[in-house]
Amino acid sequence: MEDFHMFTQKGQAANPVLHPDATLLTRYYILPATFLCSQCPLQISFFCHARLMLGKMKILMETFDPQSINTIKTCLIWLLRAAWIAGILPVLIASLPSPRLNSFHTLLLGFAKRGKIMPSSSNRFTVPQSFFLHFYLLGVIWTTFLLMGIWYFAYEVAPLSSESLSYVAAVSHLTGGSHVFSLHKSRFTSDEDRFNVWKSVFLLLLMEIHVLRRLYETFHVFNYSSSARMHILGYLTGIYFYTAAPLSLCTLCALEAFSFAADQVAEFKVEGREMLPITDFDLWGYVKPMTRFGWFQWAGATIFAWGWFHQFCCHTILGSLRERRDQTAEYVIPRGDWFEIVSSPHYLAEMIIYTGLLVASGGTDFTIWLLLGFVVANLSFVAAETHRWYLQKFEDYPHNRFAILPFVY
Repeated sequence: MEDFHMFTQKGQAANPVLHPDATLLTRYYILPATFLCSQCPLQISFFCHARLMLGKMKILMETFDPQSINTIKTCLIWLLRAAWIAGILPVLIASLPSPRLNSFHTLLLGFAKRGKIMPSSSNRFTVPQSFFLHFYLLGVIWTTFLLMGIWYFAYEVAPLSSESLSYVAAVSHLTGGSHVFSLHKSRFTSDEDRFNVWKSVFLLLLMEIHVLRRLYETFHVFNYSSSARMHILGYLTGIYFYTAAPLSLCTLCALEAFSFAADQVAEFKVEGREMLPITDFDLWGYVKPMTRFGWFQWAGATIFAWGWFHQFCCHTILGSLRERRDQTAEYVIPRGDWFEIVSSPHYLAEMIIYTGLLVASGGTDFTIWLLLGFVVANLSFVAAETHRWYLQKFEDYPHNRFAILPFVY
């Protein structure tokens, strides 16, 4: 230890003027690594070099400019909005009652057709409809990843009460707390900012409930026919949707949460912090902030639950029409629940689900408005064709049923 102390003092004397970050890097990583590598075997030398690299990564993350995060976040938000608009406009144009647009309407409908409304002979540029499973696997994995990261970020950085924020800041200061925590807390000092973080957690939690149920239905409710197909562009659209939709619910804090997580990983590796034992997990601390939500959040959750329940009922009815995958019997008219008033009640329920998410968000995020617009435009477009298919297929089809919106459309 004396040799190490002497070496450190010499290193400091030889470099009297250094940038603060360079001083930190020299004092805690370069000098110890150089000394130990000269005295120890190859294994310790490798360890020291690894520690040196982690130290550099930690310093780079801690000095990451918050303005850069804001710039990237703005670009991400506008990219998502542009993508949703690009998905809405073609449907709106194709839906205009103009003979000049008939060919465009037919072209777009060819991309949107799937299952029973797609001719069984149409196998070119198509994939099995059972590939819907990919949507929900992706949705569950991606939504879970976002939810866990942002929930932890909200718990550590964005307590809703100012008293909690002051307490955490005081403890961090008195215990020589991490610069990582103070850096990220400085970006969420207002009550509104912290509330928006927890609101994103709530929206992702609802989305998680939704995609988990859809994944369950794929395995235990639906029996997709081996001949059922969907267009490859429809498949790619679904992949995009279940990537962009969860992200659209948390754009206000997703990048900050990722940056915080990266800082935490780097600090854990560099400083060798021990992970908290499972008995120290503060479950109530992760849930309590949601009790402070207003009526917008709970009204939105109620609307979401209403649509969620009826969609499950309608999917169960549809799934019961085909008990086996190899069943080739003719399609029958679905009956029960919302099928008595519209031809595509599961699409109507999906629209209600995303309306609930919009209400729960408070309606202030234009990106979520566009997300709902994309859902409504595309499902209404497909529902209209499904309704026409039912009317052509069954002579006794109930004429009091609407396509998707009761008493409207």
